[in-house]
Amino acid sequence: MQAIKTLELEKQYKNLTAVDKLRLEIEKGELFSLLGVNGAGKTTTIKMLSCLTRPTSGDALVGGYSITKETEQVKQLIGVSPQETAVAPNLSVKENLELICGIYGFSKEKTKAKIAELSRQFSLDTVLQRKAGKLSGGWQRRVSIAMALIGEPEILFLDEPTLGLDVIARHDLWDVIRSLKGKITIILTTHYMEEAEALSDRIGIMKSGSLLAVGTAKELKEKAGTEDFETAFVTIVTDQKIVTDTKNGKEGLV
Repeated sequence: MQAIKTLELEKQYKNLTAVDKLRLEIEKGELFSLLGVNGAGKTTTIKMLSCLTRPTSGDALVGGYSITKETEQVKQLIGVSPQETAVAPNLSVKENLELICGIYGFSKEKTKAKIAELSRQFSLDTVLQRKAGKLSGGWQRRVSIAMALIGEPEILFLDEPTLGLDVIARHDLWDVIRSLKGKITIILTTHYMEEAEALSDRIGIMKSGSLLAVGTAKELKEKAGTEDFETAFVTIVTDQKIVTDTKNGKEGLV
């Protein structure tokens, strides 16, 4: 079953086409990564799919609902952890979580239970009373993802969740993301090749607003004729030919 299906999705800014007639299908429960160099269109795609910006043309179905005609239904299904950490720095971690629970209208009992659940899941017990702005980048990202999960979304968007983190913090956050795999659909954007290879069920590679290739890390390496995923990425991005979608067997943009 498809969690997301884009239909000639396009976003233009004056003379710039940020996303160019994107056609993409993401299965329910899949962890799908979007890769690309700066300006490839990854973040713009996420913003359109999460109803943060409206497409210039085309549409997408998120959980079966149109992002242009049924935005409220889409918003009820999704959670977003943006590239800019979403925590309120002057509030404690607990207060940040309580704030989001209040937005969803949770009772005191449900709020207490939800914070206890997320504290266990994300190992937040030791930082609950600390101001979020005083935490390391890795902890702030962890709290940001926990906040995005409070509404119990079916689909979670993670926009470069490990950007700027050190190696240890990045691997710690990988463990958090792995714990979510299979429970909800996750769409991840990242610049880190090893991150996409380690976490993803499938990967899409974008360039100049277009999707060049889709497949598992293994399939993309085979397509590029290399054992190294970073080399495969460079080969695909710098090749002038459009690569086959390894899942659907289609030529051209998928």
